[in-house]
Amino acid sequence: MPPTHMAPWAEPRTGRYLSFSEREDIAIERANGVGIRAIACKLGRSPSTVSREIRRNAAIRSGRMDYRPSTTQRHADRAARRHKKS
Repeated sequence: MPPTHMAPWAEPRTGRYLSFSEREDIAIERANGVGIRAIACKLGRSPSTVSREIRRNAAIRSGRMDYRPSTTQRHADRAARRHKKS
């Protein structure tokens, strides 16, 4: 199964939402021990956006917070697809 961010039916996202590449950058930088403010500066995003993304989408594994961008993107794509009441 191909990743959802590369699916042909996936619509391009606006600047409001984090892209898969931004999520990958967050995961790489967090694994390297980089702080949230430094990550936000690198991405050109608010530190609160990066902090919220990590807090909402990190899984606790073996006592530490692991952030997985592929899982997060799959959840975001599914939420964007679902029907929303007007």
